[in-house]
Amino acid sequence: MSRQLELFGDDAFPEPEPPPKPVEAPKARLVPPKLIHVEGPAEQPVSPQAQQPEALPERTPEASAKKSTRGRKSIKEMGIEASKVEIPDDEVLYGKQYYGIGEVAAMFQVNASLLRYWESEFDLLKLRKNRKGDRFFRPDDIKNLKLIHHLLRERKYTIEGAKDFLKKSNRINEVSEAVDSLKRIRTFLLGLKAGL
Repeated sequence: MSRQLELFGDDAFPEPEPPPKPVEAPKARLVPPKLIHVEGPAEQPVSPQAQQPEALPERTPEASAKKSTRGRKSIKEMGIEASKVEIPDDEVLYGKQYYGIGEVAAMFQVNASLLRYWESEFDLLKLRKNRKGDRFFRPDDIKNLKLIHHLLRERKYTIEGAKDFLKKSNRINEVSEAVDSLKRIRTFLLGLKAGL
């Protein structure tokens, strides 16, 4: 075998290369401590732990009012939005046979997705749909939706509580008419108060 090695020479079987040396991470620089000027003959170094952090600016009412709009709304915000509902009078409302979901969402000032959710939760809402799947609200559906909106947003019922209320109440039309008349009386009294 040694004879075969002599024939091929030493170059035929090179020695393995040594493993590469590990690359060293750069060394961290040392930062000299900050110097504070003190009246006197010499400056004294102060360690970073001894320095006082800068005071954070106090939150102003304007800054706290710019909170995130994500998540649930507060009860106060829901009450304010509930008072902004703009449903036309019965003469105007019954002037059209059907309303699109966008129009109804604009009346109640809610998202269309919320109306679709309420439709799935409440058996009282039986909307018409075309072949494409678009929902159409009849004026009676809008009246029922107004009652649901009143229960959920103004009276602060839960979904289950509103369902129970609607099941127990056989006179839904009477309840919605009573709510309408009380709202008219309230606006009239607020107008009188503002005039004083």
